[in-house]
Amino acid sequence: MAPPKVVTTDAAKVLIRQLKELHGPLMFHQSGGCCDGSQPMCFTLGEFKTGNSDVLLQTIEDCPFYMSRDQYEYWKHTQLILDVTPGRGSSFSLEIPLGVRFLTRSRVFTQSELAQLQSLTENAGNNELLHQ
Repeated sequence: MAPPKVVTTDAAKVLIRQLKELHGPLMFHQSGGCCDGSQPMCFTLGEFKTGNSDVLLQTIEDCPFYMSRDQYEYWKHTQLILDVTPGRGSSFSLEIPLGVRFLTRSRVFTQSELAQLQSLTENAGNNELLHQ
């Protein structure tokens, strides 16, 4: 079984549940940058328009998690870890008024995990979910 492309910390799970109670169904889009610390943005489902240039990496906590296809080329060898940190981010993400922000950390996949993901990706279409 291929490893998940995105995982959530317990703190992220708690915040996602809180935001769902306030705003209803949610979605994520990983904002610009290719290094740890790039900020994922959380929106009400459908508020951020995705297109052919976006990849649906996975659904986390019943929320689709997208990234631009170009940026995915930088991240495809890593597992994204959605976390929360205190402080105000500089975006329109839904958690900002709560005094916290989502944060993406990462870890490099092992060679075995990369082989499993490569097989999965080869069987997926351009806009299909890469991993559930």
